Amino acid sequence: MKQKIICLIVGLVFIINSFLAARLINDHNFVSSISAFIAIIVLIIPILKIVINDIRSGSMKMHELAILAILGSCVQGDLKTSACIALFILFSIIIETSSASGAEIRLESLAKITPGKACRLLDDGSEEEVSGHLLKPNDVIRVKPGENILADGIILKGITSINEANITGESLPVDKLVDEQVFAGTSNLSGVIEVKVEKAGDDTAIGRVKELILKAQESKLPFVRMIDEYARFYMPVVLMLAGIVLYFNRHEPDGLDRVIALLVATCPVALILATPAAVVASLSAAARLGILFKDVNDIEAMARTDAVIFDKTGTLTTGILEVTRLTPNDGIEPSELLATAAAAESGSNHPAAKAVIKLAESVHVSIENSHLLHEEPGRGVKATCDNNDEILVGNLNWMNENKILRNDFLDIDDAETSGMSLLFVTKNGKSLGWIGLSDKEREQAAECLTDLSQSGVSHIAMISGDRNTVVKNVSEKLDIANSLGECSPLDKVHYVDRIKEQGYQVAFIGDGVNDGPALAKSHIGIAMGATGIDVAVESAAIALMNNELNRIPFLLRLAKKMKITIIQNFLTGGIIIIGGISLSAMGYLSPIIAALSQLIGAIFVAMNSAKLIKSGEELYV
Repeated sequence: MKQKIICLIVGLVFIINSFLAARLINDHNFVSSISAFIAIIVLIIPILKIVINDIRSGSMKMHELAILAILGSCVQGDLKTSACIALFILFSIIIETSSASGAEIRLESLAKITPGKACRLLDDGSEEEVSGHLLKPNDVIRVKPGENILADGIILKGITSINEANITGESLPVDKLVDEQVFAGTSNLSGVIEVKVEKAGDDTAIGRVKELILKAQESKLPFVRMIDEYARFYMPVVLMLAGIVLYFNRHEPDGLDRVIALLVATCPVALILATPAAVVASLSAAARLGILFKDVNDIEAMARTDAVIFDKTGTLTTGILEVTRLTPNDGIEPSELLATAAAAESGSNHPAAKAVIKLAESVHVSIENSHLLHEEPGRGVKATCDNNDEILVGNLNWMNENKILRNDFLDIDDAETSGMSLLFVTKNGKSLGWIGLSDKEREQAAECLTDLSQSGVSHIAMISGDRNTVVKNVSEKLDIANSLGECSPLDKVHYVDRIKEQGYQVAFIGDGVNDGPALAKSHIGIAMGATGIDVAVESAAIALMNNELNRIPFLLRLAKKMKITIIQNFLTGGIIIIGGISLSAMGYLSPIIAALSQLIGAIFVAMNSAKLIKSGEELYV
């Protein structure tokens, strides 16, 4: 890029000198012609390099037409005109290259793991400085204020604030305590912390971010693939048109000028730039807010979305459940109920399991060791303890499947209208009681749903594995017309299929715990939260690296803006080419004006696409 700019400046200097020499020196334009010739050589060299690289890579971008136009103008003897054509064409190509590469650099900076050294703690308490790529799971590193964290892990010691903008798209620091997770690519701002490494290198969240960004950049929209497929026919068609124009104007004094103008006008600079500039700008704007795509086709598909289905827990609600009620059966102590449930849930990562474990640890309840853990998504868990006790913990459907009846538990009717999620507990086939857990709606949930409705989404639904009464309670608070509770992962898939059969373009949004099948089955699967990156690689099309629901309507608006921008860019490029062919054939377009129109078209497409990069800046707080 730097060499192209230098050639452009040097060429411009010689062109100016050429025009000045023609006016000031009476030597039959000898000095002027020499200066113009030098300008042509300087300006055509970077264009020739581009053409050679295109040929080598097998991606013909029709810059060859510019070379033919410049050489044709030279043959005509007007070297100043040839130099001006070369100047405008090179300027257009620089804009084409810099617009795409500028956004790509922006993307690469978002995906880059900051290199550096980590302070690894040894078993004897001493420290050693190692490169980040040498870290491995179970290492313990010490991170001081101002240093970058080079691995994903759990804080073992210390309290701090961390800038997670590279991961989540949130610029505000996040306070971190012991046992909380930190990510590679983030910055430690305040306290000294010791972190147990869980993932390092390409396995980290930022490593997966880079994987998704690179994969999205390499993908292409369908009509772009079609253009690439038929691009090999473009130049022969243009040359045929040029031959026709030359034949019918062979007796006209400006016949060759018309052909040169046609060749210049058909250089598809704006068309080449139309899609990649808009796509990469959109990817950049989305990545800045923690939104990652696997394929650019997912952005285009998002623009057509008219049905959005939400999971409840961890998506429209915070997903941070808390135990609000322990209801043991007669003869069972609350502590026994809690300890039994905690023993079975110890191997689960479900939000309900975490809430039970958290309460058990806070009240210092003794938890038995368990093994042979089996988790049934959307139902519950089964575990066998060291003393061979078999424990079941889960919803009422899970109990029914295991021959445990509703009437075996006390006061369920009292909880039906309270909006709590219930976990039923049994040991060796005997019902011990139930545990009530509560969740709350996210602050942005109602606003998100309103924005989606105003953006053209006609079907909004919420489905969950929770009881119908809990789901109904949340849906009434958020004014969701369509809701369904007590859904297994398979039930969610069936619901998605029903909506698709009705002709909707469906986006499913979940936190990735039990939503993998529904995410994969929908037209657009969107995984939320820090685990979203792993789920997106496996099942979803889009990953939200944070839990900000305002990203969903923004994503819809961005997709529609990108689609409109691409159409505008293609219309601009098409008008330049079709108009240029018509006007040049009729003798109304000079080669210099044709080159100038290419420059204007490239500037318009670049600036039109650049507007997308700033999309969502109001959310980046």
